[in-house]
This record gives sequence, structure tokens and C-alpha cells, in this order.
Amino acid sequence: MKARFLSILVSIVFMLSCVNDDDYSIPTPKDGDNITIPANQLTTFKTLYSRYAQAVANGNAIAIIDEEEDLYVEGYVISSDQAGNFFKELIIQNKVDDSNPDDDPRLGIRVDVNVGSLSDTYEFGRKVYIKLNGLTIGESNGVLTLAKGEDQNLEQIQEFEYRKILIRTSEVAEIKPKVASLMDLTEADQNTLIQLNNMQLNRFELGATYASESFDEFDGFRLLESCDSGISIFLQTSTYADFKSLIVPQGKGSVTGIFSRDFGDDFNVFIINSAAAINFESNERCDPMELNCGLATTLGSANLLTEDFESQKNNKPIEIDGWTNYIEEGSEAWEAYSSTSSNASLGRSARFQSASSGDESNIGWLITPAIDLDAHQGVTLRFKTSNSLADSSFMEVLYSLDWDGTEANITSATWGVLSAAYVVKDADSFVPWFNSGSVDLSCASGTMYIAFKYTGSGQDNFDGVYELDDISIDYVP
Repeated sequence: MKARFLSILVSIVFMLSCVNDDDYSIPTPKDGDNITIPANQLTTFKTLYSRYAQAVANGNAIAIIDEEEDLYVEGYVISSDQAGNFFKELIIQNKVDDSNPDDDPRLGIRVDVNVGSLSDTYEFGRKVYIKLNGLTIGESNGVLTLAKGEDQNLEQIQEFEYRKILIRTSEVAEIKPKVASLMDLTEADQNTLIQLNNMQLNRFELGATYASESFDEFDGFRLLESCDSGISIFLQTSTYADFKSLIVPQGKGSVTGIFSRDFGDDFNVFIINSAAAINFESNERCDPMELNCGLATTLGSANLLTEDFESQKNNKPIEIDGWTNYIEEGSEAWEAYSSTSSNASLGRSARFQSASSGDESNIGWLITPAIDLDAHQGVTLRFKTSNSLADSSFMEVLYSLDWDGTEANITSATWGVLSAAYVVKDADSFVPWFNSGSVDLSCASGTMYIAFKYTGSGQDNFDGVYELDDISIDYVP
């Protein structure tokens, strides 16, 4: 009996030792350990992009890789959830740097995984192989994503299976970001590590935290701007990030992060792994000269100028006596536009659109006739603006007190910003029109010109549309 009992006990211990205890941890490979994937089973990021594009061309929202396709793709982790700014996702790109270009350009992809603390296993720079059998390629929040799913939907890769899909190697590489200007970024740069130089926080957001303001919901958006081109992009920070309450640096310098889209796929964003990704060491900012007399509390009853563009020819450049419609770069100009669609014009409006221009840069000025501030009291400016998805292009309202009125001297004149004027923002809805407010000009003197300046390009990320109407300059008689 005793022998039988011991036999049973040994059997139980043996069986317990074989029970799956849900410990899926992967030990760190020893130095020199390698994982080899046969060459005939490896594909490229470029091919994944092509498969998705082909599926879309055929009327599908996703591309499904068959379970029987024994395919892998190789890449490097460039996101980290250690600081809480990424959650249940990995961003993986195919290259360490661009020093040895080949047929596969630097591309990236998002992997949707229903697991937290992924950086414990897949830290920044970790080389991985992704087993593609049964995965789905689609767009999530505007960027290309690998996930599971059928019937045109994306579903997260689940905890029970992700370690078999995301195969961790022994290599942790030094990732060199692509150094680029905002103007040069395209959709192909999404999901890749980018370094932007000579950047600063917009002057109106100085002193703001990354994501702890009362209006921040889910994410904080802070406007970063290029001191080289003036183009801006939103820095997106999760309200769950552990650096959310820190003040965004107020100097000028470089920032390294991942080029992406916001949750609603409405505008471009830049996402950093931690606060250390911002290196604004210089205290010399590049803020423009500005005039800010505030908003007038009363409106003068006399009028110096009114323009509603109703007399202009549709889809033709604006031509008004005394006004200047100047193309600084590119082939597009401010033109008359009329629409009754969801983002309707106000009858006929002025519009600048760089989409499909094919130009590397589009800069256009629409400048009012001269305004004699010394001959009139209480001069104010009013106008309305709207956009049709600004896509990081932007419009400024500028003034000059030394321009001589000739096109040849526009760019050499001194132009400042009328900072009290509200101009529709990239994040604003594209349906309504926004009032500038009654912009007070009475704290300036001399002869003033006011310019509505558009900056964008023919590239998809910067080809937005701005519309302008109901310009009125009034004064107190």
C-alpha cells in the first residue's frame, strides 16, 4: 500500500511539472545566439505596403495573409511604452539607418497587440521577426497596421498568441533617426523614427505641459514649429504618459519621434517615446515680430475697405484693383471659389489649394491695398476663414509698415504677425467658418499693408485648403 501511494505521489508530481503555468516569458538569448529565417520565407515592408494598396484597389479595406503562407518580415522596434506614451502597440521599421540604401526604402508599420508593458520584452532597437501567417494589413488611425481580423475589420493580436507572432531576436540595434524637414515628410515616412531640427514650441503655448491642461482629453496636442520653414506639426502626448505634467521645453533645438496621424486621422502628429526625445538647448527662439493691439471693444461706423470676392471669376486667380496676388513659390495662386458642399463657401470666397499642384513648395500672398493709419482713428480688421483639412499647411495674417507696394520687394520687406487675429486651425472642423474677431490696429502708425499668406506643398501631408472671405477694414469717423 505504501509503495502504491508513493507511486501515485510521484505520478502527480510528474503531471504537475508538465502543467502549462501560463509563463510565456522568453529568456534573453545568449550572446551569439541567432534566429535564422529561410530566405524564401522572408518578405519586405515594401511588399506589405503593395499588398495593402492592391487590396484597396480591389475594393477591400484590408489585406489578409493566408494561414498557409509561411511568411516573415524583419524589423526593429522604434516605440516604447515605458513612459506610457504608447499603449498596446509596437511601431516597427525595417531599417536601422539609411547609410546603405537598397530597393526597400525606410518604411514602418504599426502592430496592434492587446498586451501592456511590451517594452519589457520588445525594447527600443530590438530586432524582431513578424510571423505574418493569418495576419491582416489595414489602416488604423490613419497609419498602416498589422493585426488580426476578417470581414474588413482589424482586431488586436491577443496575449495567448503574440509571442509566436513577434519573434524576438538577440540583437538590439542602435537606431539612427532619419533627419528630415517637415516639408519633406510624406506618407511613406509614417511609422518611422524622424529627427526634426531647428524646432520650437509655438509662442502661444509657452508654459504649457505636455498633456495636463484642463482641456486635454485622452491626448495633449502642442504645436511645434520649424524655424526654417514656419511649418508646424502637433506634438501628441497621452494623458497617461508619465511625463504629461512636465512643462514642454521653451527653447529651440531638435526633437526625435515617430511621424504619425491623430486618432481620428484628421492631421499629422509627432509622437515621442519620452521627454528626453526633445533637446531644445538653445534659448534663442525664432518668434516673428508681432503686432498685438488686442481686439477692439467697439467697431467704427465708417468703412475703408470691404471685400467679399463675389465679383471674381470662379476658379480663376483673384484680380482686384489695388490688391496683390503674388506667387512666391510654386504654380498656385489665391483664386475665387464657390461651393455648396458640406464645407460650403460664403457665396464666392478666396481659396488657396496646393493639392495636385505637383510643386515641392507653394507659397502665395494676397495683400490688401495700403491703409493710412495716421489719417483714421480706431482702425480695425475683420475677416472669416475656413479650411478643408489643412493637412499641416497653414495660413498667416501678416502686416508690413515698410513695404513699398511692389512685388519685387515683398519678401525683402519687414512682415510681422497680427497675433490677435484668429485663423482657422488644422484641428478645427472643416465645416464652419471662423471669425477673426475685430482686430485692433490702433497701436500702430504709418502706412500698413495686410497680407494673407499661405504655405504648403503638393505633397499629401501639406496640401490642405484655406478659404478666406468677408474682409472688412473699419474706422471711427
